[in-house]
Amino acid sequence: MANTHSLQNAASRIVIRNAQLADVPAICDLTHRVYQGTGMHGYSEGAVTGQINHFPAGQFVVTIDDKVVGYCATFRVDAQAVEKNHSWEEITGNGYASRHNPDGEWLYGMEVSVDPDCRGYRLGQRLYNERKRLCEQLGLKGIVFGGRLPTLAQRIKRFGSAEEYVEQIKQKKVRDPVLSFQLHNGFEILGLIPNYLPVDHQSLGYAVHLVWRNPRVQQESSEGKRKNYGGRMPDSIRIGTVQYMQRKVNSFSEFLSFVEYFVDVVADYRGDFVVFPELFALQMLSIEDQELSPAESIEALTKYTPRFKEALREMAIRYNINIIGGSHPTRLDNGVVENIAYIFLRDGSIHEQPKIHPTPNEAYWWNIQGGNTLNAIETDCGPIGVLICYDSEFPELARHLVDQGIHILFVPFCTDERQSYLRVRYCCQARAVENQVYVVMSGNVGNLPNVSNMDIQYAQSCILTPCDFPFARDGIAADTTPNVETVAIADVRPETLVMARNSGTVKNLLDRRHDLYSVRWRGK
Repeated sequence: MANTHSLQNAASRIVIRNAQLADVPAICDLTHRVYQGTGMHGYSEGAVTGQINHFPAGQFVVTIDDKVVGYCATFRVDAQAVEKNHSWEEITGNGYASRHNPDGEWLYGMEVSVDPDCRGYRLGQRLYNERKRLCEQLGLKGIVFGGRLPTLAQRIKRFGSAEEYVEQIKQKKVRDPVLSFQLHNGFEILGLIPNYLPVDHQSLGYAVHLVWRNPRVQQESSEGKRKNYGGRMPDSIRIGTVQYMQRKVNSFSEFLSFVEYFVDVVADYRGDFVVFPELFALQMLSIEDQELSPAESIEALTKYTPRFKEALREMAIRYNINIIGGSHPTRLDNGVVENIAYIFLRDGSIHEQPKIHPTPNEAYWWNIQGGNTLNAIETDCGPIGVLICYDSEFPELARHLVDQGIHILFVPFCTDERQSYLRVRYCCQARAVENQVYVVMSGNVGNLPNVSNMDIQYAQSCILTPCDFPFARDGIAADTTPNVETVAIADVRPETLVMARNSGTVKNLLDRRHDLYSVRWRGK
């Protein structure tokens, strides 16, 4: 074992705990090192984020001196999902664990990775034990997964077939470093799955279909049995979306007074989120009292950015509410201009989400370029996502966020006339239906005559839901009157989404054909 992970220090400890979002980079680094040279790749940050958000109780890490040296990923499935042959991409939702079913009676073992420098401490055994304890705690029937055969490619000529090789291992005439370990841990062989993971050249694409049956299930009476899903979701989340009037302001403090008014209003209603529109901060350009060139506009706005972020962070903390702070063009340190949404959480943290697809107007007026990051944001109300206006018209982006576990998608928008607005509205409703997720729209009204590209506005802000029996009749939880300054407030329940995803009239997420198509994110 390498000195970097040595336990010779008396103060060093092996700790096994649930994985947290802060562990994501370390987990990705670990899996990349584990699979280096095998032809397979480690997980992306989006995939690991999805695994944790979909089933927090089912993901474990092993740490030594706070360094992640082992990782175990699981999710829940029903029997039908695993009784038939399946591929790794299909059953795991391309590695995001998006097929997780909170009511599933079986635990699916998706991944166990151990740092090669930490062999000899039985970390794999410890992780398998954690899986079994979780299975017993939840009262599940057992654990199933597809196990690798990393020595099959080297030995296939000797044994003639994968089936014969597995049979020899089963009879203990041959030892395989993975399958022999699993059989020693009480797993039974159900059969071989061909084409389980084609990129696993060492296993020739095969996996051994394995099962461990929970010995406590038959001993317990099912009458009066309570299920514990490993954590309680928020019963309801209250959201206020602000349809914001663009008007001339004379000072930065006057601008903040309008913003604080709406934060105060939604906070008085005990809201969890208050949402502002895209580009609403461009109202500050009217302070200049003259029409600025595009370059001058960016520079004028940038000088307010630090004060803007400081003020809204203070409001989020003081009013105890999460603020989706619209967006505004921001010049980065490298000189590139991006349209960035700032998210201010009530714990004092600030997150950024750049717009991925600038519109032709944004590119023309401000030379805005698209960002390359799109991540779920962890809040005290669960993971959320933000897509700025035009980005909502690209379904792959919303699907990437939902794969990471979000239940609420916020869409700050800025549209000048009705046709533009309806493009965004119809696409947001589609995102709500196809992803079974809540979508919150917040837009501008009014006008700013001396601010380029903000001459006129059209908006009808709303809170949208999937279209099924547990939700509002028209898939609209709250709506506004077009082109008036107002606030729409609604309560949404993540638990209702989970029920609809797993037992609704249609199951858009569960019924996806992962064997035919998937969304692969190449950004950060």
